[in-house]
Amino acid sequence: MTESQQPAAFTELVNLAARGLGAGVVDANDELFAEKENLIVAAAAEFRPHTFGHKGQIMDGWETRRRRGAGADEPHPTDDDHDWAVVRLGAAGVVRGVIVDTAHFTGNYPETASVEAASVPGHPSPAELAAAEWTEIVPRTALKGDTAHEFAVDSEQRFTHVRLNIWPDGGVARLRVHGEVVADPRDLDGLTFDLAAQEHGGVATGASDRYFSSPHNLNSLGRAAVMGEGWETRRRRNKDNDWVELNLAGTGEVLAIELDTTHFVANCPGWASVSGRDAASGEWFDLLPRTRLQPDTRHRFRVAPQRPVDGARLNVFPDGGVARLRLTGRLTEAGRAALALRWFNLVPVEEAVQALTDAGLTRAEAASVTGARPFADAASAQSAVAALAPADTPDGAETSRRRAAIWRLLGV
Repeated sequence: MTESQQPAAFTELVNLAARGLGAGVVDANDELFAEKENLIVAAAAEFRPHTFGHKGQIMDGWETRRRRGAGADEPHPTDDDHDWAVVRLGAAGVVRGVIVDTAHFTGNYPETASVEAASVPGHPSPAELAAAEWTEIVPRTALKGDTAHEFAVDSEQRFTHVRLNIWPDGGVARLRVHGEVVADPRDLDGLTFDLAAQEHGGVATGASDRYFSSPHNLNSLGRAAVMGEGWETRRRRNKDNDWVELNLAGTGEVLAIELDTTHFVANCPGWASVSGRDAASGEWFDLLPRTRLQPDTRHRFRVAPQRPVDGARLNVFPDGGVARLRLTGRLTEAGRAALALRWFNLVPVEEAVQALTDAGLTRAEAASVTGARPFADAASAQSAVAALAPADTPDGAETSRRRAAIWRLLGV
């Protein structure tokens, strides 16, 4: 394991604004020259000179019309005039960094830009998003043409949407929003699901090799459409093997494993094994022993329930490519509670209050519990409930109601 490559920068985290993860550009004030949807295209922006359409040079990005002032006496836009586009993240989470890429925009890039973020649960309309409370995560900053600008973000909050603002107008090729997925525990209650999936919070944390493609592809949504959408290593010239380690969405029991080598024909690994990381001891043990793989094949294996795991490691022998790794299973009670506590600590105040109210607390009780955040563990959450005003019923019914409500939401 001497070749471990741990993520050293936010660019190695999951792109929450990836179309393949379910992101979408839901609104923009203008897109006359080039469509807003180009902002989240997976591939790098391209430029073909002297390729003109009815609105001018075709640009691979989002480009707005040139702004003008109010009239002949004021032909220039004001300092506040700007354009914007709103992106629904494919998975809600904590944003660690943003890339605003002006690739191929030279005489038509914005002078400055900023990025805001909001948490709006459900499936909000553009009007509802416009009325939301937005938090600035990247302050207004000067841009350069044909440049990928990287901005680190320091905000411990869960967001569902981001808004790119540009002054006064112009074009941006791509927007990347890297961070950590934070799933809503209510979406996973009672379900078996892919514990390794990006959309639920699974993430590749290390790999022996990522020469041809990223290990983040292993737990992406859907099936790989081409070989480049999987994880592939260079040809190994020693007697070791390649591997990827992942943190799971939460502590759980693995019930089935899928190893998909679709599109990998002459470069499929000969064999593979999958290990689980014991959630209590941190020790590794076999979930799937070394097993022969076939090229261009979805391999499915049932797994007898074993010790709860919070991580997994895919080993391939000796090298090659795998399109997808799926670990179907279910959260343990402790895993569900840990996921719920993290989510509850990171959502905005009003969202947290509403969630507790929906679970059965009064609004005053919900506000009191929310005010005690962040909770380090289950005990601190239980203490916040115990600290509520004394129940007014001698039979303990109110205490039982409160405990039931906090259990429904946080599992503690």
